[in-house]
Amino acid sequence: MIQMETKIKASLMTLLAGIKSSHGDVIASEMLKLDDFVEKGRDALHPQLVHFLEKRSYAKAVMFLGGESDIPVGICGGRAGRKES
Repeated sequence: MIQMETKIKASLMTLLAGIKSSHGDVIASEMLKLDDFVEKGRDALHPQLVHFLEKRSYAKAVMFLGGESDIPVGICGGRAGRKES
């Protein structure tokens, strides 16, 4: 699994660089790779990482793989995004 996470992180970094430089072929290629990683490794990957990749929250996926624990809550909510009643 660690090897797959390393490959995912490398793909994410290439994708984000492609987005920054508006390189469409790189973006399309890396998004396909990431989709393939999720499809093949869904059971072995952390559910939160799968969620970020499926929702195309690539910056959050990089943060997760970097060990950050204070990842901002998105529009989907999550525990931190829910208001107390």
